[in-house]
Amino acid sequence: MGKNILVIEDDKVLSGMIGDQLQQMGHEVFRKFNWAEASEYLSVHEPNLILLDCRLPDIDGHEVIRQIASLYPVMVFTAYGSVQGAVRAMKDGAADYLTKPVNLDELELAVQRVLDHAAMRQDHQFCKDRMRALQHKNMVGRSEVMQKVYELISAVAPSDMTVLIQGESGVGKELVAHEIHTRSLRTEKNFVVLDCCTLHETLFESELFGHERSAFTGADRRKPGLIEGAEGGTLFLDEVGEIDLSVQAKLLRVLESGQFRRLGGTKDLQADVRIVAATNRDLENMSREGTFRVDLYYRLSSFVIHVPPLRERREDIPELVNHFIHNHDFSRRVDKSVSSSAMKQLISYDWRGNIRELKNVVERAIILSDGASKMRPEHLTFANTRSTQSLGVELSFAGEPTLEEVQRNYLKKMLTKYSGHRLKVANALGISERNLYRLIRKYDLQ
Repeated sequence: MGKNILVIEDDKVLSGMIGDQLQQMGHEVFRKFNWAEASEYLSVHEPNLILLDCRLPDIDGHEVIRQIASLYPVMVFTAYGSVQGAVRAMKDGAADYLTKPVNLDELELAVQRVLDHAAMRQDHQFCKDRMRALQHKNMVGRSEVMQKVYELISAVAPSDMTVLIQGESGVGKELVAHEIHTRSLRTEKNFVVLDCCTLHETLFESELFGHERSAFTGADRRKPGLIEGAEGGTLFLDEVGEIDLSVQAKLLRVLESGQFRRLGGTKDLQADVRIVAATNRDLENMSREGTFRVDLYYRLSSFVIHVPPLRERREDIPELVNHFIHNHDFSRRVDKSVSSSAMKQLISYDWRGNIRELKNVVERAIILSDGASKMRPEHLTFANTRSTQSLGVELSFAGEPTLEEVQRNYLKKMLTKYSGHRLKVANALGISERNLYRLIRKYDLQ
């Protein structure tokens, strides 16, 4: 499709030749012979491209470039052999230049090149803005405490500062991390997630740093780690408090020097990556107890964002509920809403599992309400509606037990109660599976 092109050239013969050539290309051309006329035109029109003579009768063309280059693509005409003028125009923001006398074939190619480049930039910006809008939609909540979270995200995102996101399990720490990445200068690069509590120490180190061939049994080829996968982008370490002390030292080196080695390697590699970490644990207390490196804690906590639990932002629950309903496949086929009595129950419940638990309850209610248009209290299933008796665990000792004896017996009872199902035991104890494995090994309960 033809574009609107403004030609600002005081030589009327040259202006006419350029205009005719552009019209033959299918563009609509507007010719102005000085900056006063052009400025008046630009006050009410927005051309797709401006062709500008660097020497106008009423203003220095370079000053014009500095004024308009951020608003429109600008291609300039410079005197023949004036390399200095062309370089200056490009530094001022011009997209391209042609020397006089203008070769009409070169003009056609240059105009098409600049228009194509401008279209690509516009498409890229649209996609970028769209992605940001979609990501922000995932962060639901207008409460005062969430507004503070948004403010902190906006403040830290443009920098390369390491961020520590604190909050209970299920509050949406990964969404906050992704929003930081999306608003950062690294947004065009990868956002890579590593769950720190799902892998054995050696496998975790291999996943993070990569490994060389024969680094361990089964390593039959070199494998780049997630640090390399996040090159130029953001690496999100979820539940960073679960990392073993030996790996913590290597992570500290990445933060301090940007260097790391693959597992089994001898060559230092450079990491251009921003670290964003999250935890539901008290890292400061862990550092005092010696289970988390003090120096790593201070490195990670240079900028902290605390994500509040759902019980501290109950006013956001109706919006969250509607968000989950509208984004559920089943409710897209059946127009769903929540009765006022059901919403009261949802707002008053304490949500130990936070947003993750709320999402599960809402999605289950969508299914249980089947074809009904409203979800009612009988469709809601809360964790604490189960029998207290069935959840109880009794411990008895002949004398006064030590803390370790209490822990060992309690853990043994819970493993028996849940038939050895470790995920259920970990959830009941409020700890990660990784920590549960450590306790089982410690008390020899395997």
